[in-house]
Amino acid sequence: MNKENERLRETEEKVKNWKKWGPYVSERAWGTVREDYSADGSAWEYFPHDHARSRAYRWNEDGLAGISDENQEICFSIALWNGKDAILKERLFGLTGNQGNHGEDVKEYYYYLDSTPTHSYLKYLYKYPQSPFPYQQLLDEDRKRSKSETEYELIDTGIFESDEYFDVFIEYAKADAEDILVKITIHNRAAEKAKLHVLPTVWFRNVWSWKKESKRPQMQALDEQTIELKNGKYFLYCKNTGELLFTENDTNKQKLFGAENETEFVKDGINDYIVNDREDAINRENKGTKATAHYELEIAAGKSKEIFLRLSDKALDEPFGRSFKSLLDKRIKECGEFYDDIIPEDLSDDAKNVMRQAFAGVLWSKQFYYYDVEKWLEGDSAQPPPPASRKKGRNRGWKHLNNADIISMPDKWEYPWYAAWDLAFHCIPLALVDAEFAKDQLILMLREWYMHPNGQIPAYEWAFGDVNPPVHAWAALRVYQIEKKRKGKGDVKFLARIFQKLLLNFNWWVNRKDSEGKNVFEGGFLGLDNIGVFDRNQKLPSGGTLIQSDATSWMAMYCLNLLAIALELAKHDDTYEDLATKFWEHFLYIAD
Repeated sequence: MNKENERLRETEEKVKNWKKWGPYVSERAWGTVREDYSADGSAWEYFPHDHARSRAYRWNEDGLAGISDENQEICFSIALWNGKDAILKERLFGLTGNQGNHGEDVKEYYYYLDSTPTHSYLKYLYKYPQSPFPYQQLLDEDRKRSKSETEYELIDTGIFESDEYFDVFIEYAKADAEDILVKITIHNRAAEKAKLHVLPTVWFRNVWSWKKESKRPQMQALDEQTIELKNGKYFLYCKNTGELLFTENDTNKQKLFGAENETEFVKDGINDYIVNDREDAINRENKGTKATAHYELEIAAGKSKEIFLRLSDKALDEPFGRSFKSLLDKRIKECGEFYDDIIPEDLSDDAKNVMRQAFAGVLWSKQFYYYDVEKWLEGDSAQPPPPASRKKGRNRGWKHLNNADIISMPDKWEYPWYAAWDLAFHCIPLALVDAEFAKDQLILMLREWYMHPNGQIPAYEWAFGDVNPPVHAWAALRVYQIEKKRKGKGDVKFLARIFQKLLLNFNWWVNRKDSEGKNVFEGGFLGLDNIGVFDRNQKLPSGGTLIQSDATSWMAMYCLNLLAIALELAKHDDTYEDLATKFWEHFLYIAD
């Protein structure tokens, strides 16, 4: 058993929670349904990118190469400034669903390079131009283009043509479950020397602005290079930083809405201090709910510089001693050993690299996802009530749904919300590296605070009531088989547990989507954007019922999947034999 497998075992057996910290910070929290409190459900317009640096999020946070704890109380990410942009680069930029000629589209270059399942080692690359970032150019050019034309991308602006950019590598390595080493390496790819401001930032997710009399957490400087968080629960050590800067993670209401600010210092205070040279924007008492270590670097042409930090639950006398580099190297080596056991030996080196980076992508795409639908519909006690139209709008029939979990995302920028059937597919590769996480994800979607009381699985936050293809039984069986092949023994308890919950969902399909009882099915959207000239989730304009060949095929497959699961369970408990017969018969009805 390699070291990473030992960490997975310790986490599974609750000896130590190596997954408590991970890449759980989204790459976009603006423009989401959760942050939309408009009267007409126009999520993209209600909370645009231009508000994100100044407005506190209600539900979850975003950032560049960000990490957080599993409840997202504390977040850490990287901010950058090339001395020319009008704003700090704190998060990825992209066009909204209504701005892009092909819908929402991130306009950045960033890469998930490596990750272990426990995130004991993580590596990320961001490419930052040295010229002013062409925000308006990207917006204007894409707006001109029709749907039949290609998208206008960042590289099309010519901003990378003379290699005037920085490669910013961010690495995390865990010394312990809550002791994280941070290394930032900046390469100047230009032919001339260049300056860069690097601002590793730590902050508390705002949980105090929504309830009356909520308690505000606090961080403060202990010395010129150390930030204490939550009365000594955590420390951020910042090696050789130029200065520590503090503000509050509170909305700048004066800037956005012309209203009085509730706090003297606000979310965009560090931005205003660095970019606009406003001394009054930061708290010189060195305390607040958001802080950064300011590094101002000049890097020679073709050269690089390194920055070291450490986020730890330990009060350390020498956070950057000799063991720092050796421990980082050790975690990199252990990451390689873990993948040597996973990736087939007969692949080429290039294919091995592709497979390893693909795993990095799916592991980096975990996110803390928080959404209490009833609370979202009703509004918060310390905020103005939502518009009355909300009670008749999106997701009103899903008041039971209360999500606050680490979930695999389709994409943390374009789709920073779970999609139930996408997640089922994610679980197949996840089963190869972390079968427990894959099983937990599948079970999660079927738990009583996710699944509707009528048996429907929530689709996605834009419309939980939309219909996704029924692939959870297939995914559960494949995850079971993959783990059984790797370990020599299948998790029968998991299979039985999920089978019982899948019966509820199967009955929903039969009762709700076979309205005439003929074993042919309706369905709806079913996952593919390009297969119809109208929205199949909506009622037909002419009335009547839309019978779908793909929905019917999915249900035939669902029967076969449940049949296979029942047969596997019958090897251990013969009471499942009757259910196997039932699903074989149901399949024949559909096939007929």
